[in-house]
Amino acid sequence: MTRPNNIILIGPMGAGKTTIGRQLAKKLSVSFFDSDHEIEKRTGVKISLIFEIEGEEGFRRRETQVLRELSQMNNIVLSTGGGAMTQPENREAIKNNGYIIYLKSSPEMLFKRTADDKRRPLLQGSNRLEQIRKILTEREPAYIEMADEIIDSEKKSIKQIIQNILERINKDENH
Repeated sequence: MTRPNNIILIGPMGAGKTTIGRQLAKKLSVSFFDSDHEIEKRTGVKISLIFEIEGEEGFRRRETQVLRELSQMNNIVLSTGGGAMTQPENREAIKNNGYIIYLKSSPEMLFKRTADDKRRPLLQGSNRLEQIRKILTEREPAYIEMADEIIDSEKKSIKQIIQNILERINKDENH
């Protein structure tokens, strides 16, 4: 079996997975999927409401189902939710189904990028920066373990990041 030629973006909320994924897919002329958006589309409600009604556990079950389905597709760019890699079944679902890129950013940059975002259930509370640090400390080992490549999404422009990814893909195809 040949390895699917998907590109899967992982990393924390605010790292740029959706923005970069959407533009990368356009550049490659392939379909783009964001697992969080897909869950909202299927349920007809915002993720914050799913968290409110079903808790994080209920949301994670839905996320696993969506990731299993999307990772079986071919020729797509997939952006995963920030917490997707915390679940072993999600890591298993995407592990051999694409080229996995971890978009890395500092807690301070993530804080800045998510400052006005009221849609992120895990960042509601008084000390967002501390919450981001805690989440990153818990999740980063899984991001690193899963990644075929780590790209710093903080110091580069979206255009530079996409260029890096394209160069890497072309290099891999020619070897």
